Amino acid sequence: MSGTDVGEELGARAAQARALALLRIRSRALAVAILPAAVAVVLFAADAQGHLAGPAWDAVRWTVLGVAVVVLLVTVLVAVSVARARPAMSPTVPVSEEGAPDLYRLVRDLADRLDVPAPSAVALTPDCDSWLEDRTHRALRKGPGAALRKGSGASLPKGPEAPAEAADTAPVLVIGSPFLWWMRVAELRAVLAPVVAGTGPSAHPDIAAARRFVRGLDAAIADAAAPGRGPVRGAPLAFAGWVARLLLRACRGHAAEMERCVAAAASMRAQTVDYGLRIAAQEQVGLAYAGWDRLLTRVALPAWRMGRWPSRLDAGVVSALTELSRRDRLADGFALRLGERPACDLLEEPGAADEAASLLAARLFHGGPAESGPGWAPVDWQQYPDEVVDRKWRSEAARLHRVLDTLGVPRASAADPAVPTLARVMEHLSGPGGPGGPGEALAAGIGAAVAREEAEAPVHGGLEQGGPGHGGAADDPLDLWGPGPLPLFPLQPPRTGTELLADHVAAMVCCAAVDTAGAAPGLDWLDGPALLVGGERRADLAAPVLSLVEDGDPDPLLNWLAEVGVRSDKPVRLV
Repeated sequence: MSGTDVGEELGARAAQARALALLRIRSRALAVAILPAAVAVVLFAADAQGHLAGPAWDAVRWTVLGVAVVVLLVTVLVAVSVARARPAMSPTVPVSEEGAPDLYRLVRDLADRLDVPAPSAVALTPDCDSWLEDRTHRALRKGPGAALRKGSGASLPKGPEAPAEAADTAPVLVIGSPFLWWMRVAELRAVLAPVVAGTGPSAHPDIAAARRFVRGLDAAIADAAAPGRGPVRGAPLAFAGWVARLLLRACRGHAAEMERCVAAAASMRAQTVDYGLRIAAQEQVGLAYAGWDRLLTRVALPAWRMGRWPSRLDAGVVSALTELSRRDRLADGFALRLGERPACDLLEEPGAADEAASLLAARLFHGGPAESGPGWAPVDWQQYPDEVVDRKWRSEAARLHRVLDTLGVPRASAADPAVPTLARVMEHLSGPGGPGGPGEALAAGIGAAVAREEAEAPVHGGLEQGGPGHGGAADDPLDLWGPGPLPLFPLQPPRTGTELLADHVAAMVCCAAVDTAGAAPGLDWLDGPALLVGGERRADLAAPVLSLVEDGDPDPLLNWLAEVGVRSDKPVRLV
């Protein structure tokens, strides 16, 4: 037996030992629950045989019986609460075998090489991660195979002779959608090898039972904490949640160690498959994460805030990462790598899958509705500069002038006092900076206006209607999270008043450049909205704007305007 096999065997045994420890906690809890009933049985059996007679023992017997009945009723309440609670399911885009036969074939062949059960289905997640997710709780509640037929795609039996129930109990393989567009087929197979290898430990009955026990406790706690419960129903659920919390606290250490051992055993098994390529593929995982983060924070977020959602986020990852590699001088060898078959070719309709994943990303990270409609429309990358960048600039410029009107700042155009100009903004901000200056009052007004508009914006959630690939609201995994965006990670830290003012002044400058100097809105894949002058991006506007906002010095910005040919006294079109 090789060292890899020994390590895998040790990891599997350690995981099983932790699973048994979790099951023992469940058994001990059950033993404590039936202990009063057992004592009552002994007392009544003794009375039937003529032992422990007398009024005192009769009182003890009936008291213990009452306690036993109460404890058994509470036990049933907790057990039913745990059994009926719905464990959280990751929001994903299901991929059927008909829609991705090559991808299913790759996963099935990978499972055969690893000698493990194949996942029951494949789904996509708008994140840079991949994992196995057990969704048997849905099948148990709706009948065998219901979850897979309803929203998880087709099953993946290991062979034609595999029983249907084996496919129903296998976990679902969740793949990060950016991986499919950025990675090549061989790289994706190498990255998925340790993930698919985890189906082996998942099939062990003790590990599967332990996981169901822990997931049930966690779901019961979440169910008890859900708002909107009346006192009649809320009190029993709160008590069941308290008991589940005690049990989960006792299980936490064993559960974490079990999962660590399962991951270690799967990693050891996967070393036999594409080990050398997996090291190189992990570098692409890091790149994909960096590009995905920049794309969401710099490119997608401005569109989401305006009621538009980019419909090809995953395709944008490729452009963003290609640009990142070019700027960082990492392009050596990229031409050869990008010439290989991309993993998204494993899908029959990659465009439709990208659109579904992009909409799910908007729902997860921004709280948008499940379908397009008024105030929530998709936007292609070709339309992004005109429909997002230009509109963003003019909206911020309009807000800037509304705040100036509120502060009583006069218009700068003598010919037509009603038209907005860049000169009005510059004249107001020119002069002494620092605390108490004109920039501070303007920044406070803009901050208040932004906060007010965000508070008045409608809140969309996953409760209203099903998204792509879902059968309706009852099958939408987002309904477990409630309305609003999921706090997966902060897309952008809160901006200070000075930062907001600088953004609004820069937007006004960009509007003036477009209207008076022939500039155009553009898209930078790493930095988001960009100003194009003569077809080239001008990235040197931030410093002159900060000099005006923070120091009240207009000279750097005046020089920049003269160089570009912007007329600050000309009217600017606002939204």
